[in-house]
Amino acid sequence: MPRVVHFEIPADDPDRAIRFYQEVFGWTVKKWEAPIDYWLVTTGPEGEPGIDGAIARRTDVPVTCNTIDVPSVDDFIAKILKAGGQVKMEKTAVPGVGWFANCVDTEGNLFSIMQEAPNAK
Repeated sequence: MPRVVHFEIPADDPDRAIRFYQEVFGWTVKKWEAPIDYWLVTTGPEGEPGIDGAIARRTDVPVTCNTIDVPSVDDFIAKILKAGGQVKMEKTAVPGVGWFANCVDTEGNLFSIMQEAPNAK
């Protein structure tokens, strides 16, 4: 069953956001070595309930975004469209991670879907 597996917090000042979440919640934040401003967030020990996520420089999508793990981005894009949702960012490769797409539900809420595929290019 598809589950929420990642969150993204947008930030105008990523360093300020990192300090906030480290100070308030004790989260560990590490810069992801990628050509974008993206910091991976670990919210607790592996094996305990919860998910990890990221802090990203704010773009034109100024909301927290949950990512849902799916077995096939293509299949779930079709399901999303059939159910009245929209695709805001088409299927995109995240090298070393998998396939990714940004979508919007029928209430206007942004979410992402991700298919694990380490060989995605």
